[in-house]
Amino acid sequence: MIQNSAHSATRLLVGFGMLLALAVVSGCASTPDLQTEFEQDKKSRAHYNAGIELMRQGNYGLGIRELRTALQISPDDPWIHWAIAEAYRRKGRFEDAESHLLKALETRPDFQQARLNLSALYVEIGRHADAIAQTDLLLDDPTFPVPWKALTNRGWAEYELGQREKARESFESALEYNEKHWRSFLGLGILDAESGDRMAALDNFEQVIALEPGPLAEAEANYRIGEIYVSLGNRERAVQHLTAVTAKEPNGPWGERSEDYLRRLR
Repeated sequence: MIQNSAHSATRLLVGFGMLLALAVVSGCASTPDLQTEFEQDKKSRAHYNAGIELMRQGNYGLGIRELRTALQISPDDPWIHWAIAEAYRRKGRFEDAESHLLKALETRPDFQQARLNLSALYVEIGRHADAIAQTDLLLDDPTFPVPWKALTNRGWAEYELGQREKARESFESALEYNEKHWRSFLGLGILDAESGDRMAALDNFEQVIALEPGPLAEAEANYRIGEIYVSLGNRERAVQHLTAVTAKEPNGPWGERSEDYLRRLR
């Protein structure tokens, strides 16, 4: 149902990427102190890289273990705090995730990626005013390279606060920066469906599918299209889209909903 819209990770956590720009270690070994620092940094990076690889594989528990070891060696490294925060978020340990993102920002106040993830985390846990405050800081920064991502996070926070017109403005502004940002099309589609503009909603959900964002997002868009076709009395098209959901994501949340909906239509 539409009220569940802002709780799907497919559109909330915009911007997290596991391909990190690792800092290049530089220095010389002319003194024992510099040599020790260099060796510690190499050990930290080794555990960091191992943790990132484990996270890529979906093994967040072991990833956290490696990243904790990296933090023991380099406790003020903002990238390590940023990475372990995402691992904790994936494990549902939201307080730990927030703590590490705040630490990353304390160490490096201009760490835009950490602030973007913090805004997404706040949307996910229902702290919508805090999410908006974080996105506004990003949008006020002329060096922030992906404003559409902050605008989309702000749009979802505004949506959850019942500020529908502000949410629409945020999603539309995001698309002005990036006309292929599927999360903004999804948000606009949900707003259109709620307001009764079913044709506009269909167009926005079809834009999501055309951009091929991945099985989970495409499943949600197909499910919502199916709902609209049911309301329009077009059972054949509804079944077509609901069946597409079960084919793409049979065991996921939208697949289960679609299967239930198809049983009711039969």
